[in-house]
Amino acid sequence: MRSQRKLLRLIWAAVKGQEQDYTRLSLKRSIVLLATPMILEMLMESLFAVVDIFFVGRLGPAALATVGLTESVLMIVYSVGMGISMAGTAMVARRVGEKKFKQAGSTTFQLLATGTVLALLMGLVTFLFAEEILRLMGATPEIIQTGVGYARIIFAGNLVIILLFLINGAFRGAGQPHLAMRALWISNAANLVLDPLLIFGVGNFTGLGLEGAAWATTTGRSIGVLYQLYHLFNGRHLLKITQENLVLRLKTVAKILKVSAGGMGQFMIESASWIFLTRIVAESGSSALAGYTIAFRVIMFTLLPAWGLSSAAATLVGQNLGAGKPRRAELSVLITARYNMIFLGVVTVAFFLFGKHLAAFFSQEQQVVAIASEGLKIITLGYVFFGLGMVMVQAFNGAGDTRTPTLINILVLWIIEIPLAYLLALHLGYGITGIFATIACSHSLHALISWWLFRKGRWKTVQV
Repeated sequence: MRSQRKLLRLIWAAVKGQEQDYTRLSLKRSIVLLATPMILEMLMESLFAVVDIFFVGRLGPAALATVGLTESVLMIVYSVGMGISMAGTAMVARRVGEKKFKQAGSTTFQLLATGTVLALLMGLVTFLFAEEILRLMGATPEIIQTGVGYARIIFAGNLVIILLFLINGAFRGAGQPHLAMRALWISNAANLVLDPLLIFGVGNFTGLGLEGAAWATTTGRSIGVLYQLYHLFNGRHLLKITQENLVLRLKTVAKILKVSAGGMGQFMIESASWIFLTRIVAESGSSALAGYTIAFRVIMFTLLPAWGLSSAAATLVGQNLGAGKPRRAELSVLITARYNMIFLGVVTVAFFLFGKHLAAFFSQEQQVVAIASEGLKIITLGYVFFGLGMVMVQAFNGAGDTRTPTLINILVLWIIEIPLAYLLALHLGYGITGIFATIACSHSLHALISWWLFRKGRWKTVQV
């Protein structure tokens, strides 16, 4: 009982937010203090995805399919945001570990400038060619007619997506995950309120349909970014941007691009693999695509909190390497991996028992529910391995070694996963079942290779 009360007090301290020296604190205490707000942050991001699908599902399979196709393309935008976020976590964590707090603030400003330019360029291109992008992804004329407006709004709002990612990455690197958590809470709470109002309307306002979901998403994330910027510039925290930091330093920008290139690369490779898989699924029709979209969103609801737990390893690796404690960095990864594997093992059992009920919550179409339920059961067969792989990848990224996960992604996701999915789904006729089996096998292999390379220890020597 005493240990439970102690744990609850520790969790509450993590939620409230206390700046700590994670190079000296006990590892288990450090993991709880870092991981609690990171898990809650990602849980809210998961809730955001589920809420969107819940309301959009009421508009029919075509609307669900539109979201699935748009989301697949948007993964490229997420890749850039996550890549810069990784650079932010690694570089800010290293500076904080070295106790160079002014340089941490300067690095964060360079991150903002770099991310803004990249986001504006991508937003312009995707907005102008939204219809062509949907058609290239295999959208039917009905889906294009239903969803091109939604896609344009989402693509145009990619600036706030990237800023939300990269600033939260900097917060996590500085050991301030509570600020990242609150930004996501505020953002997604706004989306939760705006979604039904803008989609279905209220009073004399008839609603905007699918486009209302896009406006709710963009508005909610914009509010979250404003919260982040307030805390970066108010001067009250360890990580802050002052007037002295507001100088563009090309050398730092070049280093950011170098570190983030690997992060962008690994996520772009992963995103491209999802796009190819979605394109293969589209051959089976709107119901298959809708079921795949539901399964993917429900899976992300559990994987994102697991990713949040994994992110604690990235911060601990970066700060402890900066403090010259590589053995402590390695131990933090091993402990975090154990916790993550236990969590996803429990989720696996839950999906096997209640997968059909979860799928039915998002659609009344029996065929869609059957496909989504099958996806949940098959993909989660590899969940325990997913938990191991996530932590290994975050350990590499936290050390600034974004190249290793990129190479693993090329091998597993492009050379193995895509050809295997095509072979099973289309050539051998297993359809979407073949896609689900491919995902489970490929990501399990990814985890085992990541574990093997982590044990070799080259990541301990990377300089950022």
